[in-house]
Amino acid sequence: MAEQVDLFRAALERRLAEQGPLAARMRPRSLDEMVGQHRLLGPGRPLRALIEADRLSSALLWGPPGTGKTTLARLIAGATERAFVGLSAVSAGVKDVRETAEEARRLLGEQGRGTVLFLDEVHRFNRAQQDALLPSVEAGELTLIGATTENPFFSINGPLLSRSTLFRLDPLSADDILVLLRRALEREKAAAEDDALVFLAGLVDGDARAALNSLEVALALAEAAGHQVVTAADIEAARSTRALQYGDDEHYDVISAFIKSIRGSDADAGLYWLARMIEAGEDARFIARRLVILASEDVGMADPQSLLVADAAARAVEFVGLPEAQLNLAQAVVHLANAPKSNSVTTALGRAKADVESQATGTVPKHLRDASYKGAARLGHGKGYVYPHNEPGGWVEQQYRPAHLEGRSYWEPTGRGQDKRRQAGPGAVQRDAGEDAASAGEVQGEDAAASAGEVQGEDAAKRE
Repeated sequence: MAEQVDLFRAALERRLAEQGPLAARMRPRSLDEMVGQHRLLGPGRPLRALIEADRLSSALLWGPPGTGKTTLARLIAGATERAFVGLSAVSAGVKDVRETAEEARRLLGEQGRGTVLFLDEVHRFNRAQQDALLPSVEAGELTLIGATTENPFFSINGPLLSRSTLFRLDPLSADDILVLLRRALEREKAAAEDDALVFLAGLVDGDARAALNSLEVALALAEAAGHQVVTAADIEAARSTRALQYGDDEHYDVISAFIKSIRGSDADAGLYWLARMIEAGEDARFIARRLVILASEDVGMADPQSLLVADAAARAVEFVGLPEAQLNLAQAVVHLANAPKSNSVTTALGRAKADVESQATGTVPKHLRDASYKGAARLGHGKGYVYPHNEPGGWVEQQYRPAHLEGRSYWEPTGRGQDKRRQAGPGAVQRDAGEDAASAGEVQGEDAAASAGEVQGEDAAKRE
């Protein structure tokens, strides 16, 4: 019965190789044919060494869609001559897992042959379903290879994670995608313009499956239109997207316009450049990184929460991915554009670095030195240091810099938003408090006058 099942699977795989989608037909048959993932699969690299030595235990493959997780699992099974069982956590349940484990035990006992269980979308299994995998994985009855697009530290329970080796797969580079596309054209005995292939490689965000699926549609469109060669227009129609000009010059010019628009507090312009970059296939992580930088460089202490907003958007790009994460990026753009602006942190760091580069280094004052180790007291370390929390105002005047730099001022608050000096000493704190009170009084006075004017205006209207 088992032999019949194996024969059926082999026949099915042959049919799929002949008649399946182009992405399925292009699956590599050996590690040498695998495109991308050089960090893991290059000669002498860790994952390749484990596969070739047949010493790979259960593993989790974490990476974006179309990076080769399923293909790699099949290659592992083929390279080690183990039986391969593929399940999807979307449709499989505990019953399927137990049946697979039972068959794996039978194969191991009767034929001495191991089993690879490839579980796609493993993060969709709940905790109880993941727990059902543990006994067979721990006993070595089967080798689990789980594929996930989600961060496994959030989506996989601790016991299963600790029993698996985690390998992170990277999106394919544009050059890798081009290799795949040209290989597919050769297999299909078709042709395409180089510009069309480069255009497609830049649109798919490192997703090999998306690239091959799009090429297959473009080939059909070209054939229907009587084209002998696939053009950029065919690719554009296949992707249902407009071919935006976005070379190296545009990459730098558009991101420059994006940053300057947000710095200039124009949220609408920021959103336009964001939409243009996303439509052109710009790396969302690059956009997120620039927003995180801007949050400190151009907003800074005027609105310290802006850094948290930008960081949250960057994390959302990693956790959620496109297209959904474009909403998180848009929210960050609107927040940063509307935030008060201050570059006091940027200029302060520049002044401090200039002193580090141009002034004598100077020694750490003795009262600030580490006094925790044995013998430090005899060296005078920590002597004379006053603990600010023991003082009534939580502040004490004492030397915090090398003597030759005392009195140098680096950070000069702009007064915009929250960019104000708060803890430079009791006088400064009292002065700020007085300024805040005066500001509050002015606002209250303005509100009172406005309210009185409104009431008088309403009364006059009623009398009329």
